[in-house]
Amino acid sequence: MRYIKYLFIIAVLVFSYSSKSYHAHKQIPPYYQLELQGLNNRITNDLSDFPGSAYIEKQINRFRRQWELQGVSLAVVKDEKLVYAQGFGLANQLGDVVQPGYLFRVASVSKLITAVAIMKLVEANKLQLDDRVFGPDAILKDSIFNKVRDKKLYRITVRQLLAHSGGWSQRYGDPAFNSLTVARKVGDQAPANIRSYYKFIASRRLSFPPGTQSSYSNMGYMFLEQVVATASGQSYEDYIQDNILIPNGISDMHIGNSYAANKRPNEVSYFEAAGSNLVPEYNGSGRMVAKSDGGNPIELLGAAGGWICSAIELARLTTFIDAEAGVPDILKASSIAEMTDNTYARGPLGWKTTLNNGSWIRTGSMAGTSAMIKRTNDGLTWVFISNTSSWKGSLLSSDINQLMHKICSRVKEWPEHDLFNYYPIHKLELTASR
Repeated sequence: MRYIKYLFIIAVLVFSYSSKSYHAHKQIPPYYQLELQGLNNRITNDLSDFPGSAYIEKQINRFRRQWELQGVSLAVVKDEKLVYAQGFGLANQLGDVVQPGYLFRVASVSKLITAVAIMKLVEANKLQLDDRVFGPDAILKDSIFNKVRDKKLYRITVRQLLAHSGGWSQRYGDPAFNSLTVARKVGDQAPANIRSYYKFIASRRLSFPPGTQSSYSNMGYMFLEQVVATASGQSYEDYIQDNILIPNGISDMHIGNSYAANKRPNEVSYFEAAGSNLVPEYNGSGRMVAKSDGGNPIELLGAAGGWICSAIELARLTTFIDAEAGVPDILKASSIAEMTDNTYARGPLGWKTTLNNGSWIRTGSMAGTSAMIKRTNDGLTWVFISNTSSWKGSLLSSDINQLMHKICSRVKEWPEHDLFNYYPIHKLELTASR
């Protein structure tokens, strides 16, 4: 009997490495799936040693020293296979080394996840991109919108929120990161909630007519969280986990928490640039805290900037929305085309920049976080996340891009393996011996 069990183990391993699509792993019997699940638990730093590793390590560590980044996680996908996954530097104050499966806040990379959710709901005929968002005859029918200062608010559509063309500017700061001010202006007690923001937009004029300009709006994506919940009948996080992530083997992505004391066991600690100022705690306590530890309302940011994930699971998600031929996408080609349309004030949706040469870019930056995804037209996609913010803020993404261009130009041959389909044999042996 033990011999038969080990024959089954070998068969599973051969099947795992030969499969082109992750979805095929659902053929593994449920008893064995219990031990095989969890990409973040399967991938470790020792799996990415190849002739180009030393050069990559040298360049990443030089970059970390230059910008004083405590920890970095890097995942590289080639032709939809995870060919490289490595952590560098410190994950936390205890001195633990970053591993590929560690969770990071990814700030505005969250917007890409939100856009995927919206497009899934569009494909399910639960909403349309041109549906209006606010008002008695719109998606969000809160009574607050029965009376608004600027009637143009009623014209804002789902697409316009996705494309940052809803009508709000950041001329007087970013409301999403000034929740104490929003609560005070609308007469609410801190901490502000989403209805505080409803009151805020209902009592103010838009900066421009919806759809005519584009101005980056975190607040617009905060409202999209409510759109997803209303259209799906589930909470925003539950809908995305149940319908997008978990069915595709991505089991460890979550909305994060505002406080270090409440972080997940495999979540990194967050570090800010030297000399960063303390700010008032977002809940109105009056205490002065680090922005990365109680200064920003991570849960409220949610769809705009609240997700935590590993570089490898984020890389996995991109393989399902990349319009490549290998792994079946979870969105229709028409939906991906909508998301990557770079017509001014109409797109892109979720992505930060989509270039005509086939490069798609999503960046994220907040206190304690620097993140970037880039998909190129030569089959390469890379995910770079750090648990440290720079004094350059969002402008660090340009330096990250230059670093990765240098690495990808130098490394001509990546490993042939696909770490997405890697399963440690000791876990299989443990299961088979029961």
